[in-house]
Parts: sequence; structure tokens; C-alpha cells
Amino acid sequence: MLGALRGDRRDVVRRAIGVVILIAATVVAARSAAGLADASPLTTAVVTVLAGSAVTLGFAVGPPVTASIDPLDPRRFAVVGPEPRPLAGALLLAGFLSVPVLVVLVLGVSLAIAWGAHGASAWASVASVVLGLTTCVLFARVSMALGALVQRPRQSRELIGVYLIAVLVVVVPVGVFLGSLEWRGVVPSQLASAAEILAWTPIGAAWGIALAPSAGAAVGSLIVAIATVVVLTLAWFALVDVLLTTTRRPVAVRERGGLGWFAILPGTPGGAVAARSLSYWLRDRRYIVNVIIVPIAAVVSTVPLLVAGVPFELAVLLPVPIMALFFGWLPHNDLAYDSTALWMHIASGMRGAPDRIGRLVPVLLIGIPILAVTLPLAIVAHGRWAIFPAMVGVCAALFLAGLGLSSISSVVAPYAVSRPGDSPFQQPQRTGSGGVVAQGLVMAGAIAAASPAAWLTWQAVNGETIDTMFALCVGIGAGVIVLVIGVAIGAALFERRGTRLMEFAEAT
Repeated sequence: MLGALRGDRRDVVRRAIGVVILIAATVVAARSAAGLADASPLTTAVVTVLAGSAVTLGFAVGPPVTASIDPLDPRRFAVVGPEPRPLAGALLLAGFLSVPVLVVLVLGVSLAIAWGAHGASAWASVASVVLGLTTCVLFARVSMALGALVQRPRQSRELIGVYLIAVLVVVVPVGVFLGSLEWRGVVPSQLASAAEILAWTPIGAAWGIALAPSAGAAVGSLIVAIATVVVLTLAWFALVDVLLTTTRRPVAVRERGGLGWFAILPGTPGGAVAARSLSYWLRDRRYIVNVIIVPIAAVVSTVPLLVAGVPFELAVLLPVPIMALFFGWLPHNDLAYDSTALWMHIASGMRGAPDRIGRLVPVLLIGIPILAVTLPLAIVAHGRWAIFPAMVGVCAALFLAGLGLSSISSVVAPYAVSRPGDSPFQQPQRTGSGGVVAQGLVMAGAIAAASPAAWLTWQAVNGETIDTMFALCVGIGAGVIVLVIGVAIGAALFERRGTRLMEFAEAT
């Protein structure tokens, strides 16, 4: 820890300021945690479990997101030939000596004071703090060890962007949900239910021991917490053994920069197709315009409904399913956008499955975050969180079914589009109606696949006693089935129609 304050003067000053800010924030948080002694036992229990789960999850996902370099990487000690087990034990104990862990310890002690005021036993408080702290350390150790195995020496901006998107997908819906709750002086039932569920998970079990609603719940949380510590400890010892006995392939300087997505994704046919598609979707203005138009068209579609007198709380539910439908429809003519570059796929003997799956990666990477952010906002505007699972099912069915049918359409019925470098609004002259038919069939098929989930959701919106989780399962199930079948059929057709596809690319 003291070594972090050595080196370049600017770095030392920045780190020192960070430590001071962290100390101040810790003092404020500790006082607030101790102040929970004046709150109700339910409030204290809910805040403890939710905050503890968030902190534990942060220890697990923080290292890869922040590209942290592990100063206690087991491979640093390989030069002295240590035995894996003693080294793993020593590094695990040293993992408790860090600034984040000390912060958690201070907060844990402050929470224990509040627990004691609500009648929690001393042994339960001690067990909760010790197991919670140990779980955080083990998650950080295992996360860094896994990162050392799979990450490259330097994280590119593309990989950091993926991490940030993943964080956005989780944080925004949760933040919107919390912001929409009505407290009215009591803990909302939704938060109490969430805390009860988290108390039975690896990230929240340790924090649910002290103020469990019953003795059975306390014992259950204790068992889950101990099992989590045991499993993570075994994983840590196994990872140390792998790190000490595995030699990394030397990475040339050339490989560290300039390759973009190709340096991140696996060096497989599917990974190469995905990397190439991502480069197109994020740079080619023809793709970018299509992505931008989808949200705009979805929002504009609500205007006629409002003018026609449709209630606002119903109209706001429509844009997100429309976006899901169009995102699934976007790759229906993906091969045509390759133009003559399609020869690389055909001449290299590319199998159908890697091509079909790799081309769907950009749409998934773009569509899922947008849907994950906009759907909670639509539910907040609607006013009933009870239909949220059903809406997720409808959107999943439209999106996944559209992707599956698009995987077939782009091989069976490609049609001419603007060439690379041309304006995305400059459309070539087409003969025949094959393109229109292909577009219509993809949309109609996706809507048909989502119709059962949409019917259940409509009943739930109208106040019928419908299990929204059932609607969620129906929607996801239908979407996954169509996606798998569509990719399989599209892969087989891609291998059979290679010559015709190349002729199409040359002709258009």
C-alpha cells in the first residue's frame, strides 16, 4: 500500500488526493451506517443486504472494468519456484491488507453497531462481517486471477467500451427502478423482496445473517455464505496452480495496437466474422444511419396513437417492442452490405454457422443495451412495474426471432443496397419485389413468434390475473427457438448458395 505512494510526483499527488477523498467518504458512510440504529429493523436489514450485495459485486467486477494490475499476481513469484498451495494461502492473507478491504471493514463494524441496537446477537454480527469481508477479498482475488488468464497485457478502448456497456445495462435499469419507488415513510415491498432474494445468493448471503427475519433464514444465509467462501477458496487455489504452471504466449508489439476488435475476439472463424462485422457497424455510415433511425421511428410511432386518443400510459409501451422488432430485422440483408468483400468468406471456405453467428454479434451488442435502458423508462412512464417481466418477454421474442429469421433472409433473398462509400440514402434501382417480400416475411414471422407473449402481456396490461413471469418465459422461449432454428437453416443455406451469393455481389 505504501508502494502506491512512490513514483512519479503527479501520480503520487493524485493517489494521495484519492486516499483523502476515500477517507472522507468512508467517514460519512460509516456515520450513516451507524445511524441505521434509529431506523426500523426492516429498513436496516434491507439497506444492509442491498448495499452489501452491491459492494461484493463491485469487488468481483471492479478489476476487469478498471483494468487493474494485480500487484500480488502469482506469476510475479514464479521466479523463486514457490509451491502453489503455500503461495496461494499467503497471497490470500495479503489480500486482506488493502485500502478497499479496510473501507469495507470500517463500514461492516458501523453496520454491526446498528445491528446490535436491533437485537442482533454478537456471534451473528461477527459472522456476517467476517464472511462478508472474506467473500469480497476472494471475489477480487479470483476475478484478478481469471483476468490474468484471459486478458491481454493492455486493454483496448473496444474492450473497455464493452465493460462500460455491461455496467450501463445493469446500472440504468436498477437506478430507474429505485427512482420510481414510492417510499412514503416505509420500505417499498419491492425492495424488501429483492433483499430477501439477495440474502440467499453468494453476493448477499453474508450480509443477511445478522438481521434475518427468522432463525431458518439466518441459518440458510449462513450456509450459503460459507459455501460461497469454500467454493471461491478452492477456485483461488486452483487458479494459482494454473498460473504458476502455464506459460503465456509472447505478445509482439505489433499485436498490441491497431487490430481493434480483431485483437479482442477469439482467433476463430466466428470471432473473425464478428470482429469484421463490428468494425463495419461502428464505422460504416450505412449501418450507423440504420441504427439511429430505429429509436427515432419507434418514438415517432407513438404520435399518431396519442392523436387518435390512445391513453398515454398505453402508448408509451409501444416504442420499445418496435425497436426490438427493427433491431432483429436490421441484419436481414447483411450480406448485401459486404458487396464484393463477400469473396473473403466464400474463398476461405467459411462454414455457415460461424458466419451466421458472427454477423449477429454487432446487433446483440448494440440492441441489448438500448433495449435494457429504454424498457425501464417506458415502464416508469406506464406506472406499473408488475408488467415489466411480460414486456421483457415480448421484446426478447421480437428481437431474437427477428435475428433468427434475418439469418435465413440474408442468404435466401439478398437485394441490392448502396455500395460502400455511397450515401446511405442513395438506393440503387432494383428489379422485382424479392427485397420487399423478404423484409415483410421477416417482420411478420417475428411478430407471429412474439404473439403468444404479446397476448399474455396485453391481458396483464388490462388488469387480468396473468403470471407475468410465465409471459417472460414464453417470450424468451419462442425467441430462442426461432433464433436457433434460423441460424441452423441459414448456416446450411450459406454453404449451399456460396456461388450464387458471389454472383449476386458481383452483379450489384
